[in-house]
Amino acid sequence: MSQLVLFAIDICAVVLLVFGLYFPRHRRRDLVVAYLGVNVGVLAVASALSASNVGAGLGLGLALFGVLSIIRLRSTELDQHEVAYYFSALALGILGALSTTSVWLSGGLMVLILVVMFLGDHRRLFRNYRHQILVLDSAITDHVALVAHLEQVLHARVHAVTVQRLDLVNETTLVDVRYALTDRLTAEPGAPVASGARR
Repeated sequence: MSQLVLFAIDICAVVLLVFGLYFPRHRRRDLVVAYLGVNVGVLAVASALSASNVGAGLGLGLALFGVLSIIRLRSTELDQHEVAYYFSALALGILGALSTTSVWLSGGLMVLILVVMFLGDHRRLFRNYRHQILVLDSAITDHVALVAHLEQVLHARVHAVTVQRLDLVNETTLVDVRYALTDRLTAEPGAPVASGARR
């Protein structure tokens, strides 16, 4: 009976993770089925293995290997927060399948995962910090001048810059920049980039 309760808690938790946290915040429809499939698949496989003579360690190892293979061999690029949602869905499935004497412990750990994802992926956390890859319409070889130019263009404080390509023929610079907005008028997500740089 306790196992069925854990199954129900897991289903409720992954539905809340996907439809309450991930999709309203990121609106990527194709990953909805991926997160649900990973969770239910791991839940089913781990439950079947725990009821058989196969060791639980082998079952969990196979589940982790499968998910890591999916993430490693993906055809589309995933951001780090999307990978975090993958592992959260995986962890919820494993917790729901483990045979434990305390339903409250497994349920509490599931709630802990949801709380961590809610807080860690909240839009107000470090909301002024941005990460973009920009194409500048000039070739800048000096690092100090490059930082100064980016801060002027972005109206922000640049924390890290990596030059990915410097084209001296076409006078362009491709940079990976991490910065924090300083102008309150441009502090909201989706604010336009000033002239002089192209995303």
